[in-house]
Amino acid sequence: MNGATTTTTAVVLAGGYATRLWLITRHRPKMFLPLGETTVLDRIYAELEGLDRIDEVYVSTNERFAPDFAAHLADGPYDKPRLSVEETTREDEKLGVVGALAQLIDREGIDGDLLVIAGDNLFDFALEEFLDYFDRRDGPVIAAHDVGSRDRATSYGVVDLDGERVVDFQEKPDEPESTLVSIGCYAFPGETLSLFSPYLEAGNDPDEPGWFVQWLREREPTYAYVFDDAWFDIGTRESYLDAVSWYLDGDSQVAGSATVRESTVGDDVHVMADATLVHADVERSVIFPDADLESTSVRDTIVDEGARISGFDLERALIGAHTRIPDDR
Repeated sequence: MNGATTTTTAVVLAGGYATRLWLITRHRPKMFLPLGETTVLDRIYAELEGLDRIDEVYVSTNERFAPDFAAHLADGPYDKPRLSVEETTREDEKLGVVGALAQLIDREGIDGDLLVIAGDNLFDFALEEFLDYFDRRDGPVIAAHDVGSRDRATSYGVVDLDGERVVDFQEKPDEPESTLVSIGCYAFPGETLSLFSPYLEAGNDPDEPGWFVQWLREREPTYAYVFDDAWFDIGTRESYLDAVSWYLDGDSQVAGSATVRESTVGDDVHVMADATLVHADVERSVIFPDADLESTSVRDTIVDEGARISGFDLERALIGAHTRIPDDR
């Protein structure tokens, strides 16, 4: 049984850039996408930094992306996080999430309770409450959220519960039985960590954590911490804008170095440093640094850094860095 004074090691999974936001994440991991003055990843770091029971935080990534995360950590104010690099570089060498986690446990010699968080997760429940729930359970715990739509649920691991115990788990089913999904936050007792190796040695799926949870719940009682707070899986233009809208709560944020002349900045807009808006109309959009909009309206749109747009109306668009519209170079 877990005790209230138990220390816990945390792992933040920050592996790669794979996302439908590729146009704006090919130069930065999606975990670094801004949310006001912070980022998706920094919200996780900051909360872990403040938890006394978290004694170590490992940021797990592969060799290809290690410099990005190392630079981010070096520039940040955090003491706990440190990089733990997978021994792979090529895409076809990827260990998968479960494989990478098993390698990290072995590489870092972790043998106590383990908190695992997907780094592209934006959630509003308190990790301390999640860990308190874990303390009350004699087994692994996953965080779960009702997405309210079976169509949405097909993109995630779908959870079936008997009370609070997980009795079934289906990874991305075509016809989900429920709308309750796993959100990529897990707590494992130290004694459970030895099961990663036999799971992988048996030839089970090394990538999707949901398959490990399905396998695990047949061997150990596994529980779900179901929360009603906000949750966003940052992987698409829509989900990122939804997250920004939630964070800004109907307000707008315009950097002090941005230039805004004869323009309208509506609700849920983030205009970043050195961007320029002249005769522009912007609503529910994110304008990255040094972008230039003139005689242009944008709705539900992301404009990446250094883009130049003149005389166009854009809706539900994703404009890559240094794009010119019209392209008159």
